[in-house]
Amino acid sequence: MLHIDMDAFYASLEVARHPELRGKPVVIGTGPRSVVSAASYEARRYGINSAMPSARARQLCPTAVFLPVDMAYYCGVSRAIMHDVFHAVTDRVEQVSVDEGYMDVSGALLRWGSPSAIGAWIRREVESRFHVTCSVGIAANKLVAKIASTNAKPNGMLLIPKARSAEFVQMMPLRSIPGIGPSLERHLTAWGVTSVADLARLDEAQLTQATGSPAGAHHLWMASHGLDDRTVTPTHVEKSIGSEETLLQDTTSDKIACRQLRLSCDDVACSLRARGFLARTVTVKLRFTDLSYRTRSRTLDRPVDAASALYPVCVELLHAMLGMPTDAGTTALPRPVRLVGVSVSSLSDTASTAVQPSLDDVLEETDSADESTTSHRLRTAEAALDAVRSKYGDKAASFGI
Repeated sequence: MLHIDMDAFYASLEVARHPELRGKPVVIGTGPRSVVSAASYEARRYGINSAMPSARARQLCPTAVFLPVDMAYYCGVSRAIMHDVFHAVTDRVEQVSVDEGYMDVSGALLRWGSPSAIGAWIRREVESRFHVTCSVGIAANKLVAKIASTNAKPNGMLLIPKARSAEFVQMMPLRSIPGIGPSLERHLTAWGVTSVADLARLDEAQLTQATGSPAGAHHLWMASHGLDDRTVTPTHVEKSIGSEETLLQDTTSDKIACRQLRLSCDDVACSLRARGFLARTVTVKLRFTDLSYRTRSRTLDRPVDAASALYPVCVELLHAMLGMPTDAGTTALPRPVRLVGVSVSSLSDTASTAVQPSLDDVLEETDSADESTTSHRLRTAEAALDAVRSKYGDKAASFGI
């Protein structure tokens, strides 16, 4: 098994397309109420980490370069790496996030000779083609491979022989085991367990007493002995795609809320087209000043992948959720909104999904000289903007409301 983890992926990609940023502290995440999505290693030296409030990051390093998240760009490069590099070795690839994945290379060893040769080739190809680095962990199972790649960071490779899996894992702190968070760590520490080596000295009955969960105890016992029976699962079924944004200030402005809905629809539609999906169900999410939230969904008559089709539905859902008339216009929202988001689900492959034209489309097509429809022209225009955004960033061009 190989676990490949990109090094400071978002920040590294920004440096790749803006070489003048090389060597500078780069932070992904802008706005006084946003959080840090990623930080370059230069920024991490100042104590900046993911999920930290961006305002705090600015206090720690006022000279850092702060950039907005460009998820369409990051996902596009991620797909290219998975397809062009990982799948060139084997089809046994499991992508677990935009910047990491597992590979079962047992069937590729006859051609490649050794897993180390595969890992070295992947690191070279990723760096030469995409100008970012990655770290590779090689082991007999997923657990040990992931811990190995973490310890190889940044830009390294670590192979753990199967016979030394338990020894390697038992050198690690408790938090290196997936599933052990701050709460469980405190609980185990109260039992005198402060390292994976301590964990390995307990049997499952003792671990059940300590955790109160037989299933959790079994997982910890397996992990502490370097064992993991999970297999690489190549098929990853995507269930939904979403985009949401915390506003700079809480607002009761219908205009501001609708503007953010449009931006989120653009992001979602762009992701749908890039991934080759159509969506049938649309959901609007609102979070209020007391941090409570509400959602409302609608299943469409036919699947779509265009913001021009999603946005009118989202506006109707927004107004219906707040008990406002459909044609609210500039009416103030009845309560302040902190976050606005859109997600789509009931996804299907574009290539294999039949889309029945609406009656309006049929009538318009009949009356049109070139047999085109407004919805088709808008969808084509959005697809053309995808190319602009992929080259110049997701904020480079957009439709007005």
